[in-house]
Formats: sequence, structure tokens, C-alpha cells
Amino acid sequence: MMLEKLPGTLLQQWQKAGYQKPSLIQERVFEPLKERKNVVGVAPTGSGKTVAYLLPILMQLNSGEGNQLLILTASQELAMQVVETARFWTEKMGLKVQPLIGGANTKRQLEKLKEKPEILVGTAGRVLELMKSKKIKSHQLQTVVFDETDQLLTGQALEIAQGILQHLDNSCQLNFFSATALNVMPEIKTITKDNFTLIDVTKEDASQGEVNHFYLITSKRKKADTIRKLLHVKDFRSLIFFNEVAELGAVAEKLQFHQLPVATLASDQNKLLRKTALNAFRTAKINGLLTTDVAARGLDLADLPMVVNAEVPMDDASYLHRAGRVGRMGKKGTVITLVAENELSYLKKMTKKLTLPLTEIYLYKGNLVTERPLSATNEKNTQNLLKEKHKDIEKVHTSVSTEKKKKKKRHSKQKNIGKRRV
Repeated sequence: MMLEKLPGTLLQQWQKAGYQKPSLIQERVFEPLKERKNVVGVAPTGSGKTVAYLLPILMQLNSGEGNQLLILTASQELAMQVVETARFWTEKMGLKVQPLIGGANTKRQLEKLKEKPEILVGTAGRVLELMKSKKIKSHQLQTVVFDETDQLLTGQALEIAQGILQHLDNSCQLNFFSATALNVMPEIKTITKDNFTLIDVTKEDASQGEVNHFYLITSKRKKADTIRKLLHVKDFRSLIFFNEVAELGAVAEKLQFHQLPVATLASDQNKLLRKTALNAFRTAKINGLLTTDVAARGLDLADLPMVVNAEVPMDDASYLHRAGRVGRMGKKGTVITLVAENELSYLKKMTKKLTLPLTEIYLYKGNLVTERPLSATNEKNTQNLLKEKHKDIEKVHTSVSTEKKKKKKRHSKQKNIGKRRV
């Protein structure tokens, strides 16, 4: 059992955190990581992956021996969350944790690096920059963790990751964690030269609480108004996800015009604005945080009841990670996707592939209801009647138009016959 092998310092923190039984991913990766094997850890969102990789690796570190562990993250927010988590677990171990994130003061980070922190947590771009300038003692690093690995090993991010790997010693332990890590298995195989242990507990893990998935029909033109109505629903508190920063900004502007308690969290904002927005949401000063997929990865927002997709996510992984902000460690949650009628089949196909039950939900008199309100039914019937009436009118117009053409043709024919007689 994992708990039996934890040193006293970590066991004290385990009890302080109020944890009981380890999650499946925490139990399964403990020994391989402790034995310094390269591990690919795959588990559902909210199943405790950060603690899963931290505890066995912390047991390998030695106080006062400089940079030993590097944790790479896909966003500034996730990096700071991992920093807080690492500082909690190392409280009684005499280990220093140093954040290295883009957008922060480089000079201050350089000063802190002189103190030889044992644990470095950072965004890939800033870490590579510091490695190139030899401010990080890359040769001393014993372990590297790619947290949300599929984002770190995709597209342009992959080039940065490869740059970091070039600075590491060949004996460095490499670990990869994400709910969707299997999406980048070819890249992981290349990096590790097929030397890794895959631990996938996705099908066995039962740590996620009950999460209900709904869709709410609305047109693109009415999207901001629909979100405005949602913000007035009693006890509403939600991350509101957009696919593009431009659409996020346009909707945020309309909501803020109505002085609604919302803020934005996007990749084009500076570190201070992002931190302020996240803190305001965490402390319930606002009840709606408009964001992009920058907040879909790894963020642990205590007791978050709801996630709203203002747009249908671009792909399955995006839906999965957004939905993963709720239902964490056994808690209940709700996911609502705003969808136009012509997008509904795409959304249904996506949720079917992810084996998630999808139900329609309605906004009625300031409440969310799962049964179609009578007014909505009447409105639907009225729309159908209008459509039928419109079709009938179209038929009449078509018939009249056809008759006119025939009459004109007959008249023209008679005129030509008269000319020939003359």
C-alpha cells in the first residue's frame, strides 16, 4: 500500500489535507515512479494526478543539492497551482519550490535561481529561455514531468519541448501525465525511445462524481443575451468557455455593459490581470469567468458546480477537459453547451463518442428546467405553423408565377401566328 511507504513528513501532510484512501492513479504510479522508471500516467480529470506524481518523486530529492525536479505545465495558471501544491507537500522537507513562468519578472526569477531551488515549476517557453542562458543547472535535473502532456507535445509547443530535452542528461527520468496523453503516444515513444511504463486507469477509475451534460438551444445572435440570463439564475457560478478570444471579448463587453459580475481569463492578457480574474472567481466576487481552453487544463476550482460551453468545443479532448473542471474527486457537477440548431448533430456525435448522456435543458422564468415549458412548446408549435403557412404561401406564389409564365407564352405564340398570317 502506498500510504505505508510514505515517510512521516509526507504522511503528516496527507492527514493535514484530510485525504483518506489514495485514488487509483496515485496507487498505481507510486512504485514505478519511486523506482525512477519513465511513466505515462493516464487518468480522468480530477483524479489527483498532481499528487500522484509529486509524492514518489519528492521522496527522491535531497535538500540543498540544487535543481533536481522540473515540472512543465501548459499554462501560467496551472504552473502556479502546481507550485502551491508542491509547497504544501514540501512544508516539512526543507525543499524550495521556484515558479518559472512567462509574463513574470525575469530578473526576480534569476535572483531566486541563485538560491538553488530543488523543484522548478514552469511554462515551457520560459524554461527553455533560462536553459539556453544557463541559468538552470540542466545537467543536475534528475526528473522531468510533462503535466498536461498532450498540450506540451503538440504543434509549436513540441519544438519547445524538444529544445528542453536537448539540455537534459540521458539518465533523466521522463514522466508524462494527462487525461488525454494517449493522443501523443507517437511523440512520447520517440522521446523515450520506447522506454516507458504506461499506466492507464481511465476505464477503472471511479473518482469522478455525477456530472450531468445538457445542451441549450440558442442562436449565435442571442448568445450574449442567453449568458446574461444564465448569470441571473439563482446560485449560478460557472466557467464559461469560448473557442476564440475575439468572441469571448465581444460577449464580455456586452455583459460588462450591463454591469454583470463577470471577468475574463485569456492568453492575450498579462499575468496580473489573469491572476486577479482567477482570484475574484475563486473568492466568489464574480460568478462568471469567461475564458478559453487556457483554463480547461488542470485547474482545480473547489466545489465548482457548473461549466458552460458558450460554443461547441472544437474537439473531443477540449470537451473532456472543460467538463473535467466539475465532478472532481466525487463531487457533483453540470455541463451546459449553448448550441445552434444546425450544430446540434455535431455536438450529439461528440458526446456519443465520449459515451456521455446528453439532455436538452431550458431557461424558463429565470430557472433552468429539464422539461420543455408550455410556453416553449407553444412557441415551437407557432413556429411550425408559421413555417407551414409560409410553405403554403410559397406554393401559391409559385403557382401564380407559373400560370403567368404560361399565359405569357400562349400570348406570345398567338402573336407570332398572327404575324405569319399577315
